[in-house]
Amino acid sequence: MQNVTDSFVSLGHWPSAGSFGFNTDILATNLINLSVVLGVLIFFGKGVLSDLLDNRKQKILNTIRNSEELREGAVEQLEKARAHLSKVEMEADQFRVNGYSEIEREKLNLINSTYKTLEQLENYKNETINFEQQRAINQVRQRVFQQALQGALGTLNSCLNNELHLRTISANIGMFGAMKEVTY
Repeated sequence: MQNVTDSFVSLGHWPSAGSFGFNTDILATNLINLSVVLGVLIFFGKGVLSDLLDNRKQKILNTIRNSEELREGAVEQLEKARAHLSKVEMEADQFRVNGYSEIEREKLNLINSTYKTLEQLENYKNETINFEQQRAINQVRQRVFQQALQGALGTLNSCLNNELHLRTISANIGMFGAMKEVTY
């Protein structure tokens, strides 16, 4: 530290002109050289540095403006996309509601159709059962009638002789004649 202060003190006491020599004090010479170089750089480089900083400033400002424009465009596109998404969601909800109501309607139609079909099948079954019952009853009647007729014919044939047979036929013909007169 002492050397630094000595070098400044010695600056004030320069030897008289006429003597020329090298200053071997490194700190003193570096400060002088550094101040001279900085002075020259500031004097001559001020314009160049100012131009470089202005160009850099303009590039940064242009980049910021472009970024703002891009951000505004992106925000606008985002708003459009949100609006479109909202519209699509509403349409999807509408389709979903319509789909559910359509499914319910089809389900009810299918249930009603099935009930009608079952009811018709039940009616057909009942009609078939009634028809088969009537047919069975008619077959039983025919057999009973045939058996009764055969039994009556057998009894008549065994009990009747020719004379009784002719009287029965005459009586029946008389009854039919009387019925014929009553109906006219």
